[in-house]
Amino acid sequence: MSQAAPPNTPRPDGKPARPSFLRRFVVKAAILAVGAGLCGLVALALALALAWPSLPDLHAMTDYRPRVPLRVYTADKVLIGEFGEEHRNVLRFDEIPEVMRHAVLAAEDDHFYQHGGVDWSGVVRAMLANVVRGSKSQGASTITMQVARNFYLSSEKTYSRKFYELLLTFKIESTLTKDQILELYMNQIYLGHRAYGFAAAARTYLGKELAQVTPAEAALLAGIPKAPSRYNPITNLPRAQIRQHYVLGRMRALGWLDEAGYQAAMAQPLAVRSGPESSGGNAFRVHGEYPAELVRQAMYGIFGDQTYSRGINVYTTIDAKDQEAAYKSVRAGVLDYTRRAAYPGPEDNIDLPDDIEKDPQALDDLLDGLQEKYPDSDDLYAGVVLEASPTAIKVARGGHEIITVDDKKALSVVARALGPKAKDDVRIQRGSVVYVHKNGDAWEVINMPALQAALISMAPEDGAIRAMIGGFDFNRGNFNRAVQAWRQPGSNIKPFIYSAALQRGLTPATQISDEPFSLTAEQTGSKAWNPKNDGNAYEPMLTLRQALYKSKNMVSIRILQAITPAYGQDFLTRFGFDKARWPAVLPIALGAGSATPLQVVNAYSVWANGGYRVTPYLIDKVTDSDGKVLMQAQPQKAGDESLRAVDPRVAWVMDDMLKGVATYGTAARAHQVLKRGDVGGKTGTTNDSVDVWFSGYTPALATTVWMGFDQPRSLGSNEFGAGLTLSAWLQYMQAALKGVPEAKPRPQPQGLLVDNGEYYLSEFPPGQAVASLDLPTEDPLGDFLNRGSTGGLPMLNPPPPPPAPQPGSPSGALPAPPPGVQSLPIPVPQAGDAIRQRPLATPAAAPAQAAPAGQQVPAQQPFFPPIPVPRVDAGPGGEPVAMATH
Repeated sequence: MSQAAPPNTPRPDGKPARPSFLRRFVVKAAILAVGAGLCGLVALALALALAWPSLPDLHAMTDYRPRVPLRVYTADKVLIGEFGEEHRNVLRFDEIPEVMRHAVLAAEDDHFYQHGGVDWSGVVRAMLANVVRGSKSQGASTITMQVARNFYLSSEKTYSRKFYELLLTFKIESTLTKDQILELYMNQIYLGHRAYGFAAAARTYLGKELAQVTPAEAALLAGIPKAPSRYNPITNLPRAQIRQHYVLGRMRALGWLDEAGYQAAMAQPLAVRSGPESSGGNAFRVHGEYPAELVRQAMYGIFGDQTYSRGINVYTTIDAKDQEAAYKSVRAGVLDYTRRAAYPGPEDNIDLPDDIEKDPQALDDLLDGLQEKYPDSDDLYAGVVLEASPTAIKVARGGHEIITVDDKKALSVVARALGPKAKDDVRIQRGSVVYVHKNGDAWEVINMPALQAALISMAPEDGAIRAMIGGFDFNRGNFNRAVQAWRQPGSNIKPFIYSAALQRGLTPATQISDEPFSLTAEQTGSKAWNPKNDGNAYEPMLTLRQALYKSKNMVSIRILQAITPAYGQDFLTRFGFDKARWPAVLPIALGAGSATPLQVVNAYSVWANGGYRVTPYLIDKVTDSDGKVLMQAQPQKAGDESLRAVDPRVAWVMDDMLKGVATYGTAARAHQVLKRGDVGGKTGTTNDSVDVWFSGYTPALATTVWMGFDQPRSLGSNEFGAGLTLSAWLQYMQAALKGVPEAKPRPQPQGLLVDNGEYYLSEFPPGQAVASLDLPTEDPLGDFLNRGSTGGLPMLNPPPPPPAPQPGSPSGALPAPPPGVQSLPIPVPQAGDAIRQRPLATPAAAPAQAAPAGQQVPAQQPFFPPIPVPRVDAGPGGEPVAMATH
């Protein structure tokens, strides 16, 4: 019997035997690999078993029915918002021309009819390209994957979302035919300028039906899905043509165009519409995003999910011309401030491959990736710096679009970022991501503004809102500062404190001390208070009128001390201010409470209309898809005595004084620029210039502008309401008042006396009205609020007028609505009212019960259910702080 050979016994060929441990290692490794593979398969099977049943039903695809969207119009019937299946004109597969189908397949997925939903060869090509270029420059999404994503999934880039996308892709492929999938894609895909589907895109960009497009035009449209914001032929035709040429080349390579057809398509001039205003209602020529979103919220509160499908048309009170003027004035004001402020540095810095500018396609791919993180903002365009020096900056917007910034004035704005001693986080260099903007004839580099702004304008006679801007860019966050931001108004509040004084016996001629004022910690009960005038400038005595013109803080404090803070607090509520946000303390004389721009402009409209407080409203009427009126606003109107907020004589005198402010005082530039005698207004700047305001009016239009940072901080020591916000207000009002004749002065009310050129209420004639007011700080006050104390001066106390009506109170006999029309007051939300925040998709909570088609909405149904509104308060913790205003 033979024995086993000992280890390492030489083999017959004379070579040493392979060690047995190596065999064991290989066997174990193989077993481990097989085990890991089996575990992976089990895990994958388990994941599939769990995930597949949770995939959405494909009913939305198999029974695809176009919905008629909610459309929002201005008063002059200009479309400013469309919510739902936007700009969609659904075509059957056989209605889509073959040249358009070929163009799309050439651009997006030329193996569409060969693969089973995932193009694995394309995945390998994309991976290799990305490895070679060192960045994620190519993707491998098929048309089916894009359909899955567009119908059911979010765009977040997570592995779980990608996994569900693959599973849903396979489910779609197993359920629908290829022609059905392509039909869905071509009707669903977003193509810029709010056009969904190629039929809508053909009308938007070319002004023709899809059946009429040529190969050149089909290739142009097919190039848009890659990056709608960058390949948009209206805003970026050169870039769109580059993509078009690529698509035409693919069509030729795939045999869908012969050489003659290719050359003819390459040579065909493109008749692209000049702008969204020409697109036959398929794009918005007016920036009305903020009012349109308020309307959407209101309609969803009534109709629920049917809001986006039943063809509701809403006609607002917005004036298209005024709205666009408001948008431009706010943008100009914010950009002007941004230029003056210290340049904070580029948005980002990336590693820019050497000589990438010599490869236009690679540069385009890189910029496409940046666009998602740094999107354009209207006329602010994101780009990457190729070269930077103190004399010129070269910025790439595309492989064939290089912008050179060499204007000396423009370069001075970013000079601190171009010098050799520039800090690393501020320096502009190759690879810096910046925004460029065409300012006049010259390009400039400018950072995306951090400053925010709001403008709201209304008709004082009935409260109709004519323009509303709630921020610099709606697409960068739709928080509406015009109606949601609580800020300190500063000196914008002084006219209301002064009017309370007139009601209590002071007159425009009353002499008041402007000497420094202070209270000790013992007097305040907390800490000492030492308010100051702007510039620390003081005068011995001023008349009440002079003090308003000069916006003197010490005078305002003494006025409130005389009439008592409690009376001032109550008086503010007559104009719509929230009593809880205006505590009965002396600092409210300087605006140390909080209000929204909507509240402020509504209050100023009282001076413009003779003393009436009307309720602002945004929606005039609502109709169904057939034009039947479902709701009609019945606005309150000035002249209805139930709406009176203040004695008509006080309103007349305050109007006279505010016109003086706009002619001789801190707002004198208003009269100089507008050259009208019917303009009144008041500046407002809070302590350290945290908030700046201007509120002004004519009898035809009241407008408030606010600017500040969302997280309150100083705008800088040189920023005032008389500069920044007044400039924006003037730019807007110049456009809005164009063609509006100057109003004749209102007749002087009865019971108003005139003596020595100044006005007196008849119950406080000369000799009985308060002639002078000086409350020295050494007077014992009793307490900080000085309740009931007049500092030793006689104070006349006439019976208080009737309380001001509450918002929404009956406004007298209004015209009856037409038979069958629901009569509803349709306001915009007041500050603090709840605003329904709902996405266009199915809401998380159960929606409000929708009104069945053909039925009217119950009058008692609220427009804004109780969901808290985000607030932005000035001052740490929201407490009142001393304001040095001007």
